[in-house]
Amino acid sequence: MNNLYRLIICSAILVSTLSMSAQGPKDGGKDWRERIMSEKIAYLTNAVGLTPEEAQAFWPVYNQTWDERGKAQFAVMKAYRELEKATDENRTKDIPALLDAYLEAIRNRNRTDEKCEAQFRKVLPVEKVAKLYIGEERFRRQQIHNLHHGKK
Repeated sequence: MNNLYRLIICSAILVSTLSMSAQGPKDGGKDWRERIMSEKIAYLTNAVGLTPEEAQAFWPVYNQTWDERGKAQFAVMKAYRELEKATDENRTKDIPALLDAYLEAIRNRNRTDEKCEAQFRKVLPVEKVAKLYIGEERFRRQQIHNLHHGKK
């Protein structure tokens, strides 16, 4: 169940990021991404209830794990697209290997999530780690809601 929850969280984060980037850069690309990340940092800091000392220890770890989680999710999506293309094109002899590659990418992402969660627990109490995951999901949902309702 934990792996499923982590899979959902990582997928949610990626979907949120991809959904936001699908709108296109409104104010120069980088500035737009920086604005979203600033909003996310403020949202998560508040949602988790980080003290200044916790924030100082937490954000470098989070930023490092964000990159790792993003790379793992990118590998899953790449493997998924290859598998999807093979099934759409009825390339039946390619499907077993591509399915194995896709499932392995998911397992790698889950291992990455477990490693990241362990790193979070080194700098935050478990209650705040739980609040982090809940906060990430709520932020993602808020961004999707804003996207669907035209809020910027």
